[in-house]
Amino acid sequence: MCTSLVLPLAAQQLPQYTQYMFNKLVINPGYAGAGNGICVSGTIRQQWVGFKGKKDDGSSINLGPETYLISIHAPIKALRGGIGATIQQDKIGPFNDIYFNVMYAYQTTLGAGDLGIGAQLNILNKTINFGDFQDAGSDPVLGNGEETDMYFDAGIGLYYRVPDNYYVGNSVTNLLQSKKDVGTHFNMRREIDLMAGYEFEFPNLPAIDILPSVLIKAASGSIQYDLTALLRYQRKFWGGVSWRYQDAVALIVGFDYKNFNIGYSYDFNTSAIGTTGSHEIRASYCFKIEVDKVKKIYRNTRFL
Repeated sequence: MCTSLVLPLAAQQLPQYTQYMFNKLVINPGYAGAGNGICVSGTIRQQWVGFKGKKDDGSSINLGPETYLISIHAPIKALRGGIGATIQQDKIGPFNDIYFNVMYAYQTTLGAGDLGIGAQLNILNKTINFGDFQDAGSDPVLGNGEETDMYFDAGIGLYYRVPDNYYVGNSVTNLLQSKKDVGTHFNMRREIDLMAGYEFEFPNLPAIDILPSVLIKAASGSIQYDLTALLRYQRKFWGGVSWRYQDAVALIVGFDYKNFNIGYSYDFNTSAIGTTGSHEIRASYCFKIEVDKVKKIYRNTRFL
């Protein structure tokens, strides 16, 4: 396989999302249980569409990451917080990674807002098909086989929000930096994420809001950041732009329908990869489970 694949992998280890402001759980475990209901979300991302390479047999292989995400979280009063889980599949050429994270966050009131203090267990099932590498058959180390390894790590996060005003969160993923020197030969790099967002209402125009947000990711000495500004109308429809440093400019649109939140984004690639862009589709649904109160029975002592 051509060596150009190494460049994107050096800059991106964990899956990335343009609509990060709607996917806070996968970034910060402190978000688990934030809100009053159970929320389920799904995202499909096709990155760098058209970025392909060739195998030894002449057939093509897709080198653009394909990412699939499902997440769920809910508040649990008995635990004084919330629990959550995410599962992601990230396919990049010969690499097939499946991430499974489970998290708990202690939720408490602090000042005018709510603070979540979270921890998570990270599990990565990594598979490499060495047969997809160029000249792999003549390499006594790589061969044509497939290697699969399981990695375990941990993460922590703080998430503070003032509803309908602003939020800020800080998290660390892959604290232990688990690695293996055999098999898949992989090192889970520690990543520090900082995200924040604000809700600004136009004076004399209560139907229109501006929602600026930022996501900063630091790993292995490199820093990547996303700057986003969304315009929302009547708290139902929104659209805006996002800029990812040295990577892409994106358009984002979406709407709320009852308990559904649906969004789509398209990234215009600005890096040297030179593909046609990236598609991302996301949908979430939040609901509450109403528990019927136990009816009280009053007994008359005359009939006991």
